Amino acid sequence: MDTKCKPLGAFLLAATLWLVGPVQACSMTVTASAYNSTVAQTDSTPHIGACNEPIKSGNKVIAVSHDLFEMGLDCGTKVKVHGVGEFVVLDKMGDKWEKRIDIHMGKKVGQAVAWGEKKVRISW
Repeated sequence: MDTKCKPLGAFLLAATLWLVGPVQACSMTVTASAYNSTVAQTDSTPHIGACNEPIKSGNKVIAVSHDLFEMGLDCGTKVKVHGVGEFVVLDKMGDKWEKRIDIHMGKKVGQAVAWGEKKVRISW
């Protein structure tokens, strides 16, 4: 696994680090696919993610595989997808996926199909 986590430290964070312990910055390469808010691709509530938060078109949302969720990419985590942008985790993928994110593309099915699958680097 190519997960890299390194402690962050800076003079301005010294007091915070002392109070809460070391902060970790992690990054890894994952497979990124795309999904849409449709019943066929999700469930009977395609606009509500597994984090019980509404998923609206235009919001930068990702779903993550369960293994990533357990590594700390849980509900509300901000994730940088290098070369694409910053997203927030509001959904989980099915149990069969590992080292994978799914980028929400609203109802733009053609855009999600055109995205396909790509290897991307993520940081959180």
